[in-house]
Amino acid sequence: MGPSSCLLLILIPLLQLINPGSTQCSLDSVMDRKIKDVLNSLEYSPSPISKKLSCASVKSQGRLSSCPAGMAVTGCACGYGCGSWDVQLETTCHCQCSVVDWTTARCCHLT
Repeated sequence: MGPSSCLLLILIPLLQLINPGSTQCSLDSVMDRKIKDVLNSLEYSPSPISKKLSCASVKSQGRLSSCPAGMAVTGCACGYGCGSWDVQLETTCHCQCSVVDWTTARCCHLT
C-alpha cells in the first residue's frame, strides 16, 4: 500500500470526527474534494492526459460491502459504532465487530 493510500485511510475517519452531524451527501462531496486535493498535492510527473477521480459509496447489510468492478476501496464505515474494519482484496470492506447491521465502502477509480 502506497503513502497516498495510507494518507487516505487516515484522512477519512478524521473527517468524520470533524463534522459528525453532516449528511451522507455532504460527506461524499467533502471526501471527493479532499481526495482530489491530496492527489493533486503529490509530487509526481503528471501524464499529459488529465485523469478524473470518480467515487461512490456502497452500503450493504451485514459485515461486508464490495466495490463495483474497476473500483478500489478508499475507506469503510460500520454500523452500531463499530470502528474496527479491514479491506480485503482491495475491493471489499469487512467490519470486524460481532454485531454490525450495515457496512459502507467508499469506492473510487480514475477515469
